[in-house]
Amino acid sequence: MHPFRYSDKHISENEFMFALPAIIIGISVLTIPAQIAKVTSFSDGWISILITSILVTLISLIGLKVAMAFPNKPFFDYTSFLVTKPIAYIIISIFIFSFIAFLSYLVGLVSFVTQRYLFIQTPMEVIGLIFLLVVIYAVSGSRVGLFRLNMLFLPIILFVFIIVVIFNFKWYELQNFLPLFQTDMKGYLNGINNTIGAYGGFSIVLFYTFLVYKPKNLSKKVIIGMGIPTIVYLGVFFMCIAIFGNQVTGNLVFPTIESAKRIDIPGAIFERVDAFVFTIWIMSFFNTATMILDIIVILFCSIFKKANKEIVIFILAPLIFYLGMFPQEINLAFKISSIISQFHLYYVCFIILTLFIIMKIRGVSHHESS
Repeated sequence: MHPFRYSDKHISENEFMFALPAIIIGISVLTIPAQIAKVTSFSDGWISILITSILVTLISLIGLKVAMAFPNKPFFDYTSFLVTKPIAYIIISIFIFSFIAFLSYLVGLVSFVTQRYLFIQTPMEVIGLIFLLVVIYAVSGSRVGLFRLNMLFLPIILFVFIIVVIFNFKWYELQNFLPLFQTDMKGYLNGINNTIGAYGGFSIVLFYTFLVYKPKNLSKKVIIGMGIPTIVYLGVFFMCIAIFGNQVTGNLVFPTIESAKRIDIPGAIFERVDAFVFTIWIMSFFNTATMILDIIVILFCSIFKKANKEIVIFILAPLIFYLGMFPQEINLAFKISSIISQFHLYYVCFIILTLFIIMKIRGVSHHESS
């Protein structure tokens, strides 16, 4: 059976906008309240989230400016133009290893969490393999189709998280937010450091901008796209603080899921809302995983021009699966995932700023595609 071929090879500005929150909102939405509550006091963690969002959005706009200076040019082409091909090969190789490691440990985390909350008797290896195979099937098809899946899934995901926030209202204790501004500067900086890895997906501005058809208002779309996960992160953080308080939130592994367990929908429509919420979260994680694997394919094929997309995927799949199943303890998996996420984001920021500075030094404002 052959995959359906879309009639176009470009995406719209709205599809690009939806892709940003789709790839950013992943495992972090379950863990970010705990990661921030550990290093801040009371409800002060929202400041770290907001500062991180502003910084990452500014960096993403700079990256977008670099990519848009080379219309219809993929990342390898304009990077080679700015820093020469040998250096571009090194930059892309590090990106590939970073994305492979990131995707691997995401597969391991989703396997662990799924086993813990949904399939208690199912081995992690089976869950991880099935999930990875579905991701491979999606990426093997149309690249444009992935963006349209984002547009299909993201509204459902956002709607469910809004429902969780609303139906938990009766458990809110507003005194958990007080007193305000009790965290010192070190606490805020640690909060930013713990939050910044949750925004690593913004790097798609480097790799997918060339697919956008007539990008006239793309900067505005990027700002909106970056704002959506920020609102989600702030919402789940405030919800967890209001329900559990700062200390309890910081000691929970998945405070977002724990808050969903408290929901009691009138009429007993759902007896286990947390399982339903978690199932919807898997849709979000699926979006993240497919986009990451597709970026790996793009970068790999930019180095090896004659490489076949499907062959690349099936060569990388065993490596991704093996690395994902390597950590046997959730705490170890979280530590590794955190290190990889932070390294990836700082590396992306370094590359974007470096390319932007070189572009300005060389006086490049608009490079015509050949």
